[in-house]
Amino acid sequence: MDAILIGLLIPFAGTALGSAFVFFMKKEMPALLQKALLGFASGVMVAASVWSLLIPGMEMSGGSVWPVTVGLLGGFAFLLLIDQVTPHLHVTGEAEGPKSHLSKTTMLALAVTIHNLPEGMAVGVALAGAMNADAGMSAAGALALSLGIAIQNVPEGAIISMPLRAAGNSRRKSFLIGALSGIVEPVGGLLVILLASLVTPAMPYLLAFAAGAMLYVVVEELVPEASEGPHSNIATIGFALGFALMMVLDVILG
Repeated sequence: MDAILIGLLIPFAGTALGSAFVFFMKKEMPALLQKALLGFASGVMVAASVWSLLIPGMEMSGGSVWPVTVGLLGGFAFLLLIDQVTPHLHVTGEAEGPKSHLSKTTMLALAVTIHNLPEGMAVGVALAGAMNADAGMSAAGALALSLGIAIQNVPEGAIISMPLRAAGNSRRKSFLIGALSGIVEPVGGLLVILLASLVTPAMPYLLAFAAGAMLYVVVEELVPEASEGPHSNIATIGFALGFALMMVLDVILG
């Protein structure tokens, strides 16, 4: 039980650590650094989706591609629906979703919640697989995913808290909003663990669902923002480093 709690809380700690950057940096994050961090986060999420979710999901389904395909597309569809019905703000300042009178701070916080939900689901389903002896997933592999998500949450937390500070919020408020946006991860992870314990045959679908949701965030949000404007090669380098790090973590610990 303690291992599950630690696994759920590690990603939240990463978000809180990144949000704390607001106490040490100026109001605006340098554009090059933001691109590098966005690329790094994208690389970690893509590698985690493939190595920690899709491949184990296919192994659990006996090599059948259909449960993984259904789950993957379901994850994309779920995040697409959330995107359409929730007013939110991109890091670049572009509003999306239905029209709303919410403040920019609230809309940015909603955007982060949308980002963090699939990450929490991914950690939860990996921990659920490690708890299930028939699933073939190791506790070390689940820890690798949790640690990888936490690492990419550090730059993500900074990317969120810094624009909040630039928008005129105090350092403390910017930190609290950035850090609390990550609370959805342990909550979402716990809900997935409870669901997986009740419906064990659904594990391949849940793994692929979490992968689809994370890949949606990468394709819809992170990559376009990292590639916009000059010096997009910095984001590409960040992506390569993030992907390599997550792959190494999964292979060594998994």
